Amino acid sequence: MSGSLAHITQPEAAPPRTGVRRWLSVLLALFLLAGSLALNAPAAHAGSLGVGYDIGNGFLGAYNTDVDGRQAYCADLDADSPFAQTYGPETITSLDSVSRQQLAELNYVLDRWGQSGDPNTTAAVALFVWSITSAGTYNSHGMSGDIYYVGRAPASERGTILANLDMMRQNAAVYAVTDPSLSLSLDMADQYAGILTVATHPAGLTGTATLSDAIFADGSSARTIGAGTHPITGTPTDGVPSYRVGASMNIAAAGYGAALDLYTTPGAQRLVAAVAGSSTGLAASVESPVIELDFQPEITTQVASRYVSEGDAFVDGLTVSVSKGTWIHLGGNPIEVTATGTLYGPFDEQPAEADTPPAGAPVTGTETMMLTGAGSYTSPGTIVAPESGFYTWVWSIDKAAHGENAKYLTDSFADRFGRATETSVVPFQPEAVSEADQRLAVPGDALTDTITVSSSNGAWLKKDGAHIPVVFEGTAYQVPGTLPPAQNAAIDENAVPLGTVTITTDGPGIYTSPSVVAPTGGFVTWVWEVKKVSQPEWVRHYLANDWADEYGIAVETTSVRWPVTVTSLMREYNVHPGGRAFDVITVTGFPANHGDFTGDGYWNADVDELHHTVYGPFATDTELTDDLDLSGAPVLTELMTPARNGVYKLGYTDEDKIVPTEPGFYVLVTTFAGDDRVQPYASSPADVLERFYVPPTGTDIPVSVVTQATPEAFVGEPFSDTALVQGTSIPDGAYLVFRAYGPHRADTGAVCEVPFYESEEIPVTQAGVYLSGTTTVTEPGNVYWVESLYNADGEVIAEGVCGAPGETTVVKEQPEELIVRTNAVPTVQLGDPAHDVATITGAVPDGARLLFEAYQQDSGTAICTPDELVFTSTRIDLDGPGEYRSDGVIFEAVGTYYWVETVTDEDGTILHRGVCGAPDETTTVTDTPDEPGKPDVPGELAHTGGGDWWPLGLAGGLIAAVTGGVLLFGRRLAIARERAGYVRDEDLSFEEFKAQFEGAKED
Repeated sequence: MSGSLAHITQPEAAPPRTGVRRWLSVLLALFLLAGSLALNAPAAHAGSLGVGYDIGNGFLGAYNTDVDGRQAYCADLDADSPFAQTYGPETITSLDSVSRQQLAELNYVLDRWGQSGDPNTTAAVALFVWSITSAGTYNSHGMSGDIYYVGRAPASERGTILANLDMMRQNAAVYAVTDPSLSLSLDMADQYAGILTVATHPAGLTGTATLSDAIFADGSSARTIGAGTHPITGTPTDGVPSYRVGASMNIAAAGYGAALDLYTTPGAQRLVAAVAGSSTGLAASVESPVIELDFQPEITTQVASRYVSEGDAFVDGLTVSVSKGTWIHLGGNPIEVTATGTLYGPFDEQPAEADTPPAGAPVTGTETMMLTGAGSYTSPGTIVAPESGFYTWVWSIDKAAHGENAKYLTDSFADRFGRATETSVVPFQPEAVSEADQRLAVPGDALTDTITVSSSNGAWLKKDGAHIPVVFEGTAYQVPGTLPPAQNAAIDENAVPLGTVTITTDGPGIYTSPSVVAPTGGFVTWVWEVKKVSQPEWVRHYLANDWADEYGIAVETTSVRWPVTVTSLMREYNVHPGGRAFDVITVTGFPANHGDFTGDGYWNADVDELHHTVYGPFATDTELTDDLDLSGAPVLTELMTPARNGVYKLGYTDEDKIVPTEPGFYVLVTTFAGDDRVQPYASSPADVLERFYVPPTGTDIPVSVVTQATPEAFVGEPFSDTALVQGTSIPDGAYLVFRAYGPHRADTGAVCEVPFYESEEIPVTQAGVYLSGTTTVTEPGNVYWVESLYNADGEVIAEGVCGAPGETTVVKEQPEELIVRTNAVPTVQLGDPAHDVATITGAVPDGARLLFEAYQQDSGTAICTPDELVFTSTRIDLDGPGEYRSDGVIFEAVGTYYWVETVTDEDGTILHRGVCGAPDETTTVTDTPDEPGKPDVPGELAHTGGGDWWPLGLAGGLIAAVTGGVLLFGRRLAIARERAGYVRDEDLSFEEFKAQFEGAKED
């Protein structure tokens, strides 16, 4: 047989018996179980060649352990290859006589390059391992083991392998360590900022560090770091009073340390590899001591209202924040922090912002608030605004005042003083106390008022160092009627505003107003006010309210004294010694209630005396001039009448007789001392109508002429001249001619060459008054009058001198402002018509119209409302300056009626409105004519004092006055006096005058 097994056929056996079959089954089952157990036993792992070289001289490179898939290296040159079952790995810290440093270097090289797929690298690793673990055998061939064993590799690769080997040895010598280490330390500079220090051996180790309650500079709580210092910031949980910062770190540290993984194969080479996996890792942790925490609350505020009215509450809105840490909680509740708000003020301007309040800064009050966290709060509002000023909040937190909780506060806190957002302003209330600069004045005067301004509720506020300017408006009101105004908060609805002026005040002080002209008599009272709407926009918020003083305050009132008018005429001119002179005096201009006012404590009672003094004798009439000093003049007699309007006849009774005893010239002068409602008055000694002459017995008086021209007039206004012819031997056929020259500039002197006006020849039959008739001019300048008295043959008997005193009329331009003066008929009998006359001067706008109204009075108080209105005239179109007369009206009842004139422009805007109750605007309606009493002297007196009455047919004399002489003279003279501040009865008709004169004659 050849050693192989041949197949032999076996004989067929009979089937076993039943019992035998049962035992055979049991045996079969046991067999199958044993086979199953054998099949499930662990499989054996054997080493195999890995990456390396095998060119027939022996293998050089790595082995596959086939245990864990790693490459391992032969540690025993003299042992068999590990192709049997291999066990491991086992981590060892010692190997034969290998030193710990060598063990560390083996671990390092095996970790870095042992798993390479490059045979040049694995071949170098194998040489490196043999040179340490089998150093005797490795170098036993009489040459360098490196050279000997590298011969197992292809010649072409040997240089590379040896270079790799050299590099591995150099790196292992430098980087391999026997005992790698990791240590951590924490250093907290304060409650939040700290440093994590990492120390490793070797120094190049890196790993993941994880922080608790802290973060790295990049904001992360875990990051890969190496040895060194790393800034960290603590992040405690909000509200905790303390915390710890923790740090932990893990480093794999593969390939470091004096240890190896060992694989064993019974009876064969041992295999080594670097220590694998986490078993080589380093770990460390550290925790800071307990860090006690505190926090710093801060407060910013914004006042609820920039402007707070006096008496209102100051309310501040607080915004609380935490500048350090978080608001600490104890027992689940936030700790309470007390904030104190101090309200400084008042200041007169916005205080400068500063770290702290200035020394001595006034304090209005304090409030406290309990703070329990960041957020918004509103102050309690327990402090109310006491007076004007700037009030600024300063909120503070006093750490020391918080007891055991003080440790949780970093520090005390106080915000800055004087922040605009923390400042409220209590507006000031400007007001004024005023006093009229003129207690007494006359029509045409410029009225001013002096106001003393101040703030009634505290400081007058400032802005940028200067007092806030306030505009005061003052209105001068013409008081209706003739009595002083009653003080009242409301302005009399009948008061006429004369003008409104403004004063821009720059702080408390005394200011004088611009002027307002008083066009007519009566009381003028000032009312001052401050209106917020009239102020610049930026000023309005600083003012508390509008303000106005009361109407009719006595010291704010001026009495523009009414000008009294006295017109008179001596009944005759020549009176013989021992004879009697007679005079008729017509008085107007007094208020209708003059003599009844007894004073009110500020305004004095009326002076109810009108004095009439007859001065003389004077040797010549040239002494009777306007500037005659009457204090030393001879006095013939003194008479007195009440200072009331009316017609008074002097010399008609034994009680008031005027009896000259010596020859010469006499003049009657009427005077009124004046009072608080009426101007002083004195007629002129030069008035030719108030003279009479007592010639020496048996003396022939030479003929002479005395003249008196209208002193002043406006352009376009009529004016005239008046001549008093004197003498006892006036030739038959004598006549007067008046001539006017000019107008000439005042600085050129008197020039009388070619007259622009020449009167008619006015017959002169005896001594008396003769009027020139009226004329007008269209340009301003001086008009010079010259009168010439001729005999029947045309020869000059007497002639004036060009530029003689009293013979110049100064013609002025019409004033720019519209001026209206009125004179109503003073007295009418029931059933007779009354009217009003307005004299208008100044600029009259196109389309202007005039309306007269009359109001019936039922009391002593002047009231001109629609309820009292009884007459309205037709509207009169105004075509320039001049005289305009109302319609006639017959009043239905006895009583007093006040006239009021109104001038409007073409749009209906009122340009002028008269004063209710003005003296010259009063008409009294009586049941019977107001006739003078009967004189107690004979009714016929010669013009020499003992002869017949002057004939009413005197050429150019008194009868000439009927045809336009005496009336016109009286009218023009009144206007002239009016220009100088006097107002006469300008509308007295000649028929009225004639009736007075005729009544006197009949008596």
